[in-house]
Amino acid sequence: MASGCATGPNANPRDPIEPWNRGVYQFNDAVDRAVIKPVATVYKDVLPQPVRTGVHNFFNNLQDAWSFVNNALQLKAEPAANSLVRFGVNTFLGLGGVLDIATEMRIERYTEDFGQTLGYWGVGAGPYLVLPLLGPSTVRDTAALPVDAQGNLVSNVSDVPARNSATGLNLLDRRANLLGATDILDQVALDPYTFTRDAFLQRRRNQVYDGNPPDEPELPAQSAQ
Repeated sequence: MASGCATGPNANPRDPIEPWNRGVYQFNDAVDRAVIKPVATVYKDVLPQPVRTGVHNFFNNLQDAWSFVNNALQLKAEPAANSLVRFGVNTFLGLGGVLDIATEMRIERYTEDFGQTLGYWGVGAGPYLVLPLLGPSTVRDTAALPVDAQGNLVSNVSDVPARNSATGLNLLDRRANLLGATDILDQVALDPYTFTRDAFLQRRRNQVYDGNPPDEPELPAQSAQ
């Protein structure tokens, strides 16, 4: 049934290449179940919570630096100032970001990436796109990936083994934090692909419009088969 609705008059206009996306989704899911999820589970079970929290804080701190740039590009004065202060406080007082002192000081985090910056300036999201290993995206967010990669401070580390290790640790930390969410998805979603797509597109739209998106235009009526 899902394959039949992927093309023809019942195709989702936001997902015009759904058959391709479903194939990549299935590939990603197979790799995740065989390799990534088991490793993330071991990571979560073996490392103590304070260590994992420190790792998570460290990479969030690096994200705050890039968020400052994107908030500034969007002319958001207060979020840009908060991002800069957060990065400075946590870097110098929080042992390089391992401790999240800024949150304890109630300095709000405003996370932004270059895809959101493009959306802020009117660049449309474009069709939904599932990337091999990287997962859900859109054409706009995919085009923004090289810029986000350059803005990631880890990618600027000159030592290749250290850079690769840090990148792998960041991805492992992110996957470990999603273990509970994917377990729920497996239990409640009749079609995990559709659930993931719709949730991702709604979340990205909310992020671009800072939680206050305009009403979406009505989709054209779909013909009955």
